[in-house]
Amino acid sequence: MLAAACQMFLGKTEAEIAHIALETLEGHQRAIMAHMTVEEIYKDRQKFSEQVFKVASSDLVNMGISVVSYTLKDIHDDQDYLHSLGKARTAQVQKDARIGEAEAKRDAGIREAKAKQEKVSAQYLSEIEMAKAQRDYELKKAAYDIEVNTRRAQADLAYQLQVAKTKQQIEEQRVQVQVVERAQQVAVQEQEIARREKELEARVRKPAEAERYKLERLAEAEKSQLIMQAEAEAESVRMRGEAEAFAIGARARAEAEQMAKKAEAFQLYQEAAQLDMLLEKLPQVAEEISGPLTSANKITLVSSGGGTVGAAKVTGEVLDILSRLPESVERLTGVSISQVNHKPLRTA
Repeated sequence: MLAAACQMFLGKTEAEIAHIALETLEGHQRAIMAHMTVEEIYKDRQKFSEQVFKVASSDLVNMGISVVSYTLKDIHDDQDYLHSLGKARTAQVQKDARIGEAEAKRDAGIREAKAKQEKVSAQYLSEIEMAKAQRDYELKKAAYDIEVNTRRAQADLAYQLQVAKTKQQIEEQRVQVQVVERAQQVAVQEQEIARREKELEARVRKPAEAERYKLERLAEAEKSQLIMQAEAEAESVRMRGEAEAFAIGARARAEAEQMAKKAEAFQLYQEAAQLDMLLEKLPQVAEEISGPLTSANKITLVSSGGGTVGAAKVTGEVLDILSRLPESVERLTGVSISQVNHKPLRTA
């Protein structure tokens, strides 16, 4: 800056240096004023001063001059335009002052009304709280009264209940005594019953059971004997049947040889031949009747209390069937064996 100052102002007086600095500042001031309106310059002097100081300082530094401060002393014009703006501003300020005063009065009235309202509300709330407190007191007092009465009633009921329990315990003890006495009586009766049962068993039941056992053994022995007899008779019948079957086979072979002679005999003796043929077939019929008995391995006979029992019963049944053969033969063939015996034989 010293070198720039020597180069710029060497040989010049202080007045000339001050004039150069003033012109430089005025030039930058006019340049900045060209970009701002009159209203902006008049209303925002701080902004205008800062812009002039910023631009002029950098330029003056290059000339070797340092700007310490820049202050606007006054702003005016020859046509009193800025003065008119000041009046308008003053009127606006006065207007704003009056408006502010009115608003302040209004706000004061509002705050006063709110204060009164809050006072009334506080009074009402106080009365409500007092009423609530009175209600809570009465409710609590009623609850306490109910609790006291309940406790008193519970105490009375507890006393009555204890009296009832004591009576019940006394009654239960009395009943238990009766139960014990009854149990002792029952025990004595049971012992007497047991003694009588033992006496009855010794006197009556034991001999009766011995007699019953004896009769059962005798009945089983008799039953076994009857079963053995029936089995023996059945075996005998089977053996006889086998023998008769062998004899029938032999006779059949002999009959095959005699068929021709019998045919000739039938030519000569009609009814006698028929009778002879029937008589010859009767044993075969008897064999067929007794055939089921021969195939039986075991026959068990049970007596109903009357009649013959044993092998004789089986034989009687077979003979009864055979005695009915003549009648059956007459119905089947028309030949009566009893009538043929009384008729004379006819020859051809």
